[in-house]
Amino acid sequence: MFSQLRVSAIEAMSLADDVLKQVGRIKKDVAIAVCGPEGELIAFVRMDGASPAASRIARNKAYTAAVDRKDTRLMGEFMSGQNRPQAYWGDEQITGFGGGVTIRQEGTVIGGIGVSGLSEEDDEAIACAAIKSVFGK
Repeated sequence: MFSQLRVSAIEAMSLADDVLKQVGRIKKDVAIAVCGPEGELIAFVRMDGASPAASRIARNKAYTAAVDRKDTRLMGEFMSGQNRPQAYWGDEQITGFGGGVTIRQEGTVIGGIGVSGLSEEDDEAIACAAIKSVFGK
């Protein structure tokens, strides 16, 4: 029988809750998505003031981090280095916008989190801080 480490629903909700607390302190609105290692959505929140575009981008960031097993900022650097349009990758959900971060346990990717609504750098920093808060890494 095959078993796979994965982010749990409770952990996914804790990640989203941590992001909500962080952005609440700076009074900003974002969208937050957490996916399992196969890219399936586990948790999602769009704050009242976050744009509808932020919703899709957050989901795509979490998906990309999970299925490509790398942070979306790194994926963006790789994609731009190839000078190829996004459609080249054959998956419309793949994104190179920073703010999607892999969630790892024992060196294995167990999911991805995507935050969208701030600068790419701030989205990524908030996602990383949430992972550290929930998983202690």
